[in-house]
Amino acid sequence: MIDSRFMAAWLRQAAEEIEVARDELCALDGEVGDGDHGISMADGLAAAAAAAGDGDLDRPVAETMRLAASAFLQNVGATVGPLYASAFLNAGTRLQSHPDVPTLLGAIAEGIAARGKARPGDRTMIDAWQPAWQAALNASEAGDDVVAQARAAYRAAEAGVEETKSTIATRGRAVRLGSRSLGYADPGAQSAALMIRALVSVVEEWA
Repeated sequence: MIDSRFMAAWLRQAAEEIEVARDELCALDGEVGDGDHGISMADGLAAAAAAAGDGDLDRPVAETMRLAASAFLQNVGATVGPLYASAFLNAGTRLQSHPDVPTLLGAIAEGIAARGKARPGDRTMIDAWQPAWQAALNASEAGDDVVAQARAAYRAAEAGVEETKSTIATRGRAVRLGSRSLGYADPGAQSAALMIRALVSVVEEWA
């Protein structure tokens, strides 16, 4: 069951993964954007993890994710702030009735897509979150356990990141580069895949 304790653990692990990749993500973003994606994600997730892990972890998961969303938004002035704030809020709401991995991934994907109006193939973070959600859902419907669901999600996210290397951006700052963005992974998709890798780690530990 995904509850406040689980979400706090995931956000903490995700923050650690992104912090390690901070410079790599900034360098990647420098090829297609302003070069600050690693900073934004590392700072935002560190703040979200601290907020989620503070206080009574027996509280409803919606409250934990509201705190995480607010902290992320307050610490990230870039476009990514509202996207993940919306994603976390949506996740908190959806997880109250369906506390499982496919619901978590789907809520994040839907929250980001609703806020940013992006679709799969637009060369954004949705190109990692959407296939991860679908893979986890497929694994769940096939009767696979939660560890298999999370691992399938990560494999799909990684494949989605690879796909962005051969896609011309239609959303975000990389749009201005046109075909010059080809050959580079979308930094938002890359950081999303790292967050999903962190999810695998926590699921494996908690299963």
